[in-house]
Amino acid sequence: MSKTIQAIRGMNDILPDQSPLWQFFEDATRCVFEQYGYRMMRAPVVEATPLFARAIGEVTDIVEKEMYSFEDSMNGEKLTLRPEATAGLVRAVIEHNLLYNAPQRVWTFGPMFRHERPQKGRFRQFYQFDVEALGFPGPDVDAEQIVMLARLWKRLGLRDVALHINSIGDGDSRARHREALVRYFEARVDELDADAKRRLHTNPLRTLDTKNPAMQALVEDAPKLRDYLDGEALAHFEGLKALLAASGLAFEENPRLVRGFDYYNRTVFEFIGKGSDFELAIAGGGRYDGLIAQLGGKGAPGCGMAIGVERVLMLLAEGGAAAPAAADVYVLYQDGFADRAWRTAEQLRDAGLDAILHAGGGSFKSQMKKADGSGARFAIILGESEAAAGKLSLKDLRQAGEQALLDIDAAIARIGSITPGG
Repeated sequence: MSKTIQAIRGMNDILPDQSPLWQFFEDATRCVFEQYGYRMMRAPVVEATPLFARAIGEVTDIVEKEMYSFEDSMNGEKLTLRPEATAGLVRAVIEHNLLYNAPQRVWTFGPMFRHERPQKGRFRQFYQFDVEALGFPGPDVDAEQIVMLARLWKRLGLRDVALHINSIGDGDSRARHREALVRYFEARVDELDADAKRRLHTNPLRTLDTKNPAMQALVEDAPKLRDYLDGEALAHFEGLKALLAASGLAFEENPRLVRGFDYYNRTVFEFIGKGSDFELAIAGGGRYDGLIAQLGGKGAPGCGMAIGVERVLMLLAEGGAAAPAAADVYVLYQDGFADRAWRTAEQLRDAGLDAILHAGGGSFKSQMKKADGSGARFAIILGESEAAAGKLSLKDLRQAGEQALLDIDAAIARIGSITPGG
């Protein structure tokens, strides 16, 4: 017997029993995005490698170490599996001239790829919801995306989620802060870990986000970027805070909060979710006013964010979130009544109900066991006694002893009055 082939480490199968929770989360997210006027957009999973190098930054960990890149065997073109969605969406907006007459609010969903060590909440193939607002210059759209996420957490029933915000200013202020950081870290080079030493002259800002406990005191005393912000960046940040306060949304100003991509400016934010034994960033984003011009388009502001799907699902599962049942009703029948069962199942679906029709035969007892295991709230039973009465038996699988002989219209009304879709 040949050896079985298994999934690549860090690239996980999503099994049927797991899918309802995914669908519950996906449906809730799409609904909230639509409430705010964001429209769905899709971009390819594979893009030209230079797109990410130019957008994310040549000296970021993602471009240097984590991208899945390869050469097209047909033409030698350098290609990369997308490590994030923003660059591809901005490329598409430029290519199709979508900003020629109006700003755009868009969202997308799908897999991203990063070659890093798999660990809790971090995978090599992972899924994100991504939101982009293009052509909006003020802090109102920054606040809109943050408040939109808070609405999503409320809809999902996530309570222990904290919002952190910061401003990383514009190019000139970041350059002045960068010089101060380099001088500060150079004077304390013996206290830096390997990553900080490697980034010292390329991306010292990332050192502020270190998770190394031995570096915390050093980072805490480092120059603060907010002390270098110019008037416009400060006004933008104050406007954001005022809008969040007006919405009643609590937040923490975190001067150490940065993002891993070079294209960010001004607003950056993260939502931190807390589980019983873990704490993870479940969503984050910020403003990128220079990216469209950087990728060859006519200069226009932008703001976006991404949600880590697997991380949110970890919190939902830990909190005991109940995903919708796979179906509203399970139809089972005795031998000789298959035709009637088929017709009944189609009538249920015509009425907008989700119905599983039993397949594969078996005893009445085994069919009932499968009906109960399906997760459906109700079972419809068709047999000799039901045929003689011209009705069907409706059994509530979650209320012991409740079974009624009804006609099809009454059964549909009863199911629809209790199931979520009804």
